[in-house]
Amino acid sequence: MSAVTILRRFEWDSAHRIAGHEGMCKALHGHRYVAELEIGAVAMDALGRVVDFSVVKRIVGDWILANFDHTAIFDSHDDEPAVEMVKSLNERLGKPSYLLSAPPTAEVIVEELAARVAPLLAEVQVELLSIRLWETPNCSALWVRPKA
Repeated sequence: MSAVTILRRFEWDSAHRIAGHEGMCKALHGHRYVAELEIGAVAMDALGRVVDFSVVKRIVGDWILANFDHTAIFDSHDDEPAVEMVKSLNERLGKPSYLLSAPPTAEVIVEELAARVAPLLAEVQVELLSIRLWETPNCSALWVRPKA
């Protein structure tokens, strides 16, 4: 692995709720999520890059736009009537809700993002090393690639 890595930042808006939460997060609400991806490669390319930033923007940005941006992220087991209503509305508007198999905490969302985009980045011979997902300006979750 090259000693140099790159960071690429992505931002999007999504709604979610944490069923069973002891505080206000049990209500449907939204966030301006920020994800910072650290990417590395075995060696830099002929132009001295890990990978062109536009390639990362296309691969990861397109996935986020299609799946997380301007929709709701829900636990697939959340059967709250309001959640069902939002899921139905989003479907009718052509922007389906994104369903997880666990509550949509920052920790679960960052794991899902890593699981989805790491293989896409590997197709262009780069490796996802970490993602820091900011749910608010003060709160984030960090995913780090497991050691082999």
